[in-house]
Amino acid sequence: MPQPTTDSNGFVEKIHWPSLVAATSAISAVGIAIGLGLPLLSIILEKRGIPSTLIGLNAAMAGIASMLAAPITTKFAHRFGVARTMMVAVMISALSAIGFYFAEALWMWFPLRFTFHGATTTLFILSEFWINEAAPPRRRGLVLGIYATVLAVGFALGPLLFSLLGSDGILPFTVGAGIIMLALIPIFIARNESPVLESKPDRNFFHYIFLVPTATAAVFAFGAVSAGGLSLFPIYALREQLSESQAAVLLTVMGIGNMAFQIPLGLYSDKLKDRRPLLAGMAVLGVLGSLALPYLIEHWLLMAVILFFWGGCVSGLYTVGLAHLGARLSGPDLAAANAAFIFCYAVGTVAGPQAVGAAMDVGGNDGFAWALAGFFGFYVVVSVGRVLFRSNRG
Repeated sequence: MPQPTTDSNGFVEKIHWPSLVAATSAISAVGIAIGLGLPLLSIILEKRGIPSTLIGLNAAMAGIASMLAAPITTKFAHRFGVARTMMVAVMISALSAIGFYFAEALWMWFPLRFTFHGATTTLFILSEFWINEAAPPRRRGLVLGIYATVLAVGFALGPLLFSLLGSDGILPFTVGAGIIMLALIPIFIARNESPVLESKPDRNFFHYIFLVPTATAAVFAFGAVSAGGLSLFPIYALREQLSESQAAVLLTVMGIGNMAFQIPLGLYSDKLKDRRPLLAGMAVLGVLGSLALPYLIEHWLLMAVILFFWGGCVSGLYTVGLAHLGARLSGPDLAAANAAFIFCYAVGTVAGPQAVGAAMDVGGNDGFAWALAGFFGFYVVVSVGRVLFRSNRG
């Protein structure tokens, strides 16, 4: 049952624990499975002698599936209900995960990738919508900080599972599918508390991309920097004469920063009347941290400290941006905006690696830092512009 809490101003609010646990548990299970599946699938294709270009093309189906699934997710949720749509998506994800083991032909992996990531995109959108609807307004940042932290832990546990299970046999596939299926339990328990979409959104899907641009631009920048940075940082580090182990440790430190800062940032954002200055400030720190990389790369320990805080700023764009979105919208509009939010994230994950790679080809190794600074700089312009023009919504 919802439990009342009282904030520092004396406002009594209700925390819908079954809803929060259901949505967070569901997406965390999917996070673990994705963290396990991404290296697993790449290694298997490599062992089969598949060219790197085709492996990359197959992996790119994830972003394409996310972009195509986002506009239709809200329609399914309106027609069939949020909890029911999520449970169907869980089952489709699990069946797709196990299907990779039985699919021997490469061409079969393309529809499987599309189906798996389309279903998980649906889970991401509806989980975040459910959490945003269930979170008390004055505790939204805290709740979303917990959500982001648990999700980050889930993504971190996936590769750990892969290191334990390996890539041989059906076991890693059955473990991944089983973890996904566990998400059915909390969703089923809290199904009667899931938000109800009694009406369809009034606007076209793409309108929601620009309805709260401070939030959607934040997640675009987050997707671009995280995907571009994580995928190409090892190459950047090796070209700067760092060892593979040093590069791996630096990425781990950045991941720890991602996890450590989400709850504090969420708590702090709850105290603000307007989260946009905080988002702009994190983006400015992102620009400065990116531009500092070429000067810090020779000082490994200092580099690790900077990446710890920089990693927190990167993920903070997602957490605080999502909280800002929930504070501005509700009901069908929030569901549609959450779909647009994930759509922009998917676009960022596709654009980021391409832009960073191209910048390194054109500008040398320093192009890595310039490209990341460019994405952060784009967001600084958007967020500062919204504050200066004093838009009440976005």
